Amino acid sequence: MSEAFGELPASWAKRLGDETDKPYFDKLRSFVAAERAEHDVFPPAAEVFAAFEHTPYDAVRVLLVGQDPYHDDDQAHGLCFSVRRGIKLPPSLRNIYKELESDLGLKMPKHGFLQPWADRGVLMLNTVLTVRAHEANSHRKKGWETFTDRVIGLVAEREQPVVFVLWGKPAQAKLKIIDKLGGGRHAVVQAAHPSPLSANAGFFGSKCFSQINAALVGFGQPAIDWSLPE
Repeated sequence: MSEAFGELPASWAKRLGDETDKPYFDKLRSFVAAERAEHDVFPPAAEVFAAFEHTPYDAVRVLLVGQDPYHDDDQAHGLCFSVRRGIKLPPSLRNIYKELESDLGLKMPKHGFLQPWADRGVLMLNTVLTVRAHEANSHRKKGWETFTDRVIGLVAEREQPVVFVLWGKPAQAKLKIIDKLGGGRHAVVQAAHPSPLSANAGFFGSKCFSQINAALVGFGQPAIDWSLPE
């Protein structure tokens, strides 16, 4: 049977060990392994936990909640909204760049590789971490949501304040976890999803990037550098 996914990096593994030992996670691992044996599954096994590798637990300053990984060839590499260099910009990411330019004056990059954001403290977390090729939402309700809800909860439990970024109703449903475990310490930035279906209904003009940075500065932390090298 194919490997389902690699191991969590140490900073997360020591905090999520109880979670990954639960029966549901064993079932999830078996499901993804079986899917890989029969189908193409994205992202590759080695990149499923890329968000955790690039943003260690103590380095998280912003948590951006995505949904399902991109399901077309060579797009998904483990960070929400990001695609590999050389891949055409997905519509949602193009809209993110439009708002970034409108809000902060940063010129739209020619690529969609967002790893520099992750390396600067933005945990880029999809709520489902794998998908069957060309079949959106095919790995929903298999256990990933339980796991990523625990990740959101772990970040909410931190004493150091974090900015949670919730775009669209599915992401905003996570607010109850943040409110329950966060003790009011954190900031939450909400807007419509950047998808073409909803961007005009409250994503464009939200100034979400300057909101995030204002919250960080208010916490006594440095702002995020949202620029992306060509």
